[in-house]
Amino acid sequence: MNCQTSKDFKHIVLNETPLIDVRAPIEYEKGAFPNAVNLPLMDNEERHVIGIKYKEDGHDDAVDLGYQLVSGENKENKVLAWVRFIEKHPSAMLYCFRGGQRSRISQEWMQEATGKPILRLEGGYKAFRNYLIDALNPEHHSYRPIRLGGCTGSGKTILLKELDTLLTEKSTEESSKNYATRFLDLEGIAHHRGSSFGNFIDPQPTQINFENRLAYKLIQMQEHGLKHLILEDEGRNVGRCFLPKPLVAFWGQKNLVIVDVPLEERIQITRQEYVNEEQAKYIESYGLIEGLKEWSEYIMTSLSKIKKRLGGLAHQELTDLFRSAYQEQLSTGSTEVHATWIRVLLADYYDPMYNYQMEKNASNIIFKGNKSQVMDYLLHLNED
Repeated sequence: MNCQTSKDFKHIVLNETPLIDVRAPIEYEKGAFPNAVNLPLMDNEERHVIGIKYKEDGHDDAVDLGYQLVSGENKENKVLAWVRFIEKHPSAMLYCFRGGQRSRISQEWMQEATGKPILRLEGGYKAFRNYLIDALNPEHHSYRPIRLGGCTGSGKTILLKELDTLLTEKSTEESSKNYATRFLDLEGIAHHRGSSFGNFIDPQPTQINFENRLAYKLIQMQEHGLKHLILEDEGRNVGRCFLPKPLVAFWGQKNLVIVDVPLEERIQITRQEYVNEEQAKYIESYGLIEGLKEWSEYIMTSLSKIKKRLGGLAHQELTDLFRSAYQEQLSTGSTEVHATWIRVLLADYYDPMYNYQMEKNASNIIFKGNKSQVMDYLLHLNED
């Protein structure tokens, strides 16, 4: 049987190739690749039992036990799941941890069932993972990073998404050279808004999955002649996900663009995102009454995270303002009352920290303006 392998990892990334991960679920949950589905050769218990057999009696006996455990109806069900996936995704490839026994057996069974060849990753998960880790090394990056900063609530992500849409349209209408500027949505990849209030209702990816997704994006962008990469001015951590130190150092070069947005507008942007939009998600998941309760607990938990920096008295004042606004919303149905505690949070907590950081980074600022001016500046970076 022709059991072919592939180590063209770049092709997999650029083409978003569907992948069958035949590792056990416990391995998959720790980290996998974009576009991969877990259709394991062995479940967690089977893997555990075979692992013990391997330690006690060696490789050959472990393999024999594996064939015994994955046989009959058990084998038929697993092969059927593979076949159904391959029928929907004919270009799919498969992998196990090192590209060894598990993926070879799976490959043989898949090809017997379909009558068609299917590629497995040479070196398996480990080799592809090493390729993606290497892609995060700034030694391979030739673009100029541009960081967008601004006070909390300035709507930087909104601005950059609008910019990316315009750049995409411009690229389609004119030429591929306009792909040279792109926005990297780190918060989207990390599924976190990068602050103490940044958690979404569903969890962040694992660190491994975050790194794999980030590597995919960078490889895909650089393939199109990337010259300027625009990203929000984040720290090393985006929630519980963290960036490699060399990449942070590379992105932290003296290329800082600042957007100025008035406080009143920032209050409304913050209320829309963290109150209106988040409440809608909680209500969808839990129902009206329980959803609002869960949302209020999320805000209270977020406030507790900044208690030490705020100080006990200021934290109590902010908590009281929130509780009062929440009770008024329950009575009136209006979310406008939340502007009271948001104003205090922005003006008394976030703005002083931001102003301090801007004093330290003043020499790194290459442009500063309102949203329209910043948008125009970023749109025309390639004309410099």
